[in-house]
Amino acid sequence: MGFLIKSVFWLSLVLLLIPFGGQNAEGETNVGALDTFLAARAVVTDMANLCERRPDACEIGKSALNTIGVRAKEGARIAYGLLDEHFGEKQPLHTGSVAPSLPLPAELPEPVAE
Repeated sequence: MGFLIKSVFWLSLVLLLIPFGGQNAEGETNVGALDTFLAARAVVTDMANLCERRPDACEIGKSALNTIGVRAKEGARIAYGLLDEHFGEKQPLHTGSVAPSLPLPAELPEPVAE
């Protein structure tokens, strides 16, 4: 969803920067590139002051981003597990007929007391 919003925003800016010249159907003058830049800068400045005006909106936004992050992390963990299960290297199965490559805990030497 965020990707779509960002895409629409940047596409809007690109369309505003393309000079078509003249007036539109209602007789209003088209907006120029400088006007677009100044308006975008004003919007960014206004958004930066949002937390001062509406602290509850910022708290809800932080909570929502935290929830999205946790869900994305869990989803990535599940996807990684599924991919590893299907495409990962298969670990050899030790049945006891072949000696394992690492010593078992009972076979480790005892620590020397000082």
